Amino acid sequence: MAFGWIDEQAEARRRAGLVRTLRPRPADSPLLDLASNDYLGLAHHPEVIEGAAGAARTWGGGATGSRLVTGTTELHTELERELADFCGFEAALVFSSGYAANLAAVTALGPHGSLIVSDAGNHASLIDGCRLARGTTQVVGHADPEAVDKALGTHGGEAIVVSDTVFSVDGDAAPLAALAEACRAHGAGLVVDDAHGLGVLGDGGRGAPHAAGLAGAADVVVTATLSKSLGSQGGVVLGPARVIAHLVNAARTFIFDTGLAPAAAGAALAALRLLRREPARAERAREVAAELHARLTAAGLEAVRPDAAVVSVRAPSPEQAVRWAADCRTAGLAVGCFRPPSVPDGISRLRLTARADLSGAEIERAVRVIGETRP
Repeated sequence: MAFGWIDEQAEARRRAGLVRTLRPRPADSPLLDLASNDYLGLAHHPEVIEGAAGAARTWGGGATGSRLVTGTTELHTELERELADFCGFEAALVFSSGYAANLAAVTALGPHGSLIVSDAGNHASLIDGCRLARGTTQVVGHADPEAVDKALGTHGGEAIVVSDTVFSVDGDAAPLAALAEACRAHGAGLVVDDAHGLGVLGDGGRGAPHAAGLAGAADVVVTATLSKSLGSQGGVVLGPARVIAHLVNAARTFIFDTGLAPAAAGAALAALRLLRREPARAERAREVAAELHARLTAAGLEAVRPDAAVVSVRAPSPEQAVRWAADCRTAGLAVGCFRPPSVPDGISRLRLTARADLSGAEIERAVRVIGETRP
């Protein structure tokens, strides 16, 4: 029977407690949300909503084509200019998603004959970029600059090092300065995904590379998503102008993909301008994360100390993690539930988002629910 193997895999997932299901949420959900990536609480901000609506009224519902054909609007280029200026880079290129941005950066900058050194804890989009690139990929230990230096030392040609800046599972930060030092010792480029750093780390939320003093460097390329701190949709690659020009001509997820919808571009631009006016939102997100961690730890839970806005709480097993998250929902709290294969170390956990707009009472409520429902 065609696709018969699907049934076998479905049964294997069921036995392992790894079945995933879609759960549509209503617009007026009563749940306290600690599951989304809306770090700054901007997805429902009136200015961000109007940015999306105004762009749709002006430009229509879609970009209408590839950005090299009809899909680049004046709004896209305005967003790119402001993102590059805010993050401290020479140029920027906007994509339809952060996933597409990562595929573009890694595949276009890892050609045949090159070496791609990838952190073992990298996001799936970076891993897929490595798989699709024509260069040779070497995976090294998590957040290990010495391993990166050793890997680069075995290759005499073109090379890039690929890493998240803040890892999405535990929320720990990569040692960017040490990675950059290793790259420069071997003439390699550094490509980092700042999806979970933009809007949270750095001066006024300018990102982890900015905080590490790497913004605008000629050998550093940064990717990010517009769907987390900026509360919209889409992705961006930031870097030297010559790198961005190369992506326009070589990145398949740019050349052959329909441009980002104008509404998403308008929402992201509005959120970026709001963050410029209210830089304290970034610091508040970090404060909430620290408070969540302190309270969870005090309650006897195994929580990982956060470097940005992700707080991870270890669970005994995949099945118990699913049950724990479900019990939290029943008690009025939405939390993320990460299980294999989404977690590189095989350890299941609840994943909490420290949003800048959470009140002290909401933080206290979340910790109480998580503690009362623990397996």
